[in-house]
Amino acid sequence: MNRPLRLIFAGTPDFAASHLQALIDSGQHEIVAVYSQPDRPAGRGKKLQASPVKQLAQAHQLPVFQPLNFKTDDALTELQSHRADLMIVVAYGLILPQAVLDAPRLGCINVHASLLPRWRGAAPIQRAIEAGDAETGITIMQMDAGLDTGDMLLKTHCPIADTDTAASLHDKLAEQGGPALIEAVSRLAAGKLPGEKQNDALSCYAPKILKEEAAINWAEDAEVLCRKIRAFNPFPISYTQLNGERLKIQRASVTTGEGSPGEILRADKNGIHVACGKGSLLLTELQLPGARAMSAQDMLNARAERFAPGTQLGDTHA
Repeated sequence: MNRPLRLIFAGTPDFAASHLQALIDSGQHEIVAVYSQPDRPAGRGKKLQASPVKQLAQAHQLPVFQPLNFKTDDALTELQSHRADLMIVVAYGLILPQAVLDAPRLGCINVHASLLPRWRGAAPIQRAIEAGDAETGITIMQMDAGLDTGDMLLKTHCPIADTDTAASLHDKLAEQGGPALIEAVSRLAAGKLPGEKQNDALSCYAPKILKEEAAINWAEDAEVLCRKIRAFNPFPISYTQLNGERLKIQRASVTTGEGSPGEILRADKNGIHVACGKGSLLLTELQLPGARAMSAQDMLNARAERFAPGTQLGDTHA
């Protein structure tokens, strides 16, 4: 049995918290410090809110540190004082300088939600769906100074279903990531986890999702739009214009039918059929301003006249 490692965990959102929970539950190693982004204003009241990782750490009486960055000597000295064997980074939200990467005895490892080198960057889950990838997975890698360019240590594989949204795929990968992380840390502790170089020629950049990307261009193919709708759920949610109001589209599927891009072809119990540049979309879950998301059938029961055949969706002034 290898001696327990002294671990630093660095992460911020729910995805990271699930991995911290896995480490806590395993009880195999000592978590000497938890790093998370500073508290941010949230909600209507804009009150400062602790990250999911901070909340979990505090619930387990783990010491939490929240530096703005590691550009000051004080922040670096504090991190070095933990005398960690290994630092685990999961969706932390900060670029780590080389001095931080070098501080733990075994360096820093990262849990990345992609089959590297396929998607490097901030939004690998969404970009994999948007691109129509058949599968994705978790890659645990040794961190270096590049953007998700370090040697790969361990991978899991996860098929992407035709119905997967960013939310459902996030949850599948979070479930895979915890056990993979425990295995990786154990094998690192035993000195039995060699790294594999990435092939840079196979990499794609997965930039952060911007709100303006969610605006639907009905001239695009139905297949492309369907993937975007799934990729942008639960954020920022794809939308179009309906008589000057923003109509959010939570769920849709590809169907048949032709017409002017953005034209409602028909509306029935199955949903609202809208023509695209190629093919058409069946809208099945929608949301109007100030209202909750609802099925297309419920929307039609309440507001059928707004979705009459021939109605044009999108910016009619473009």
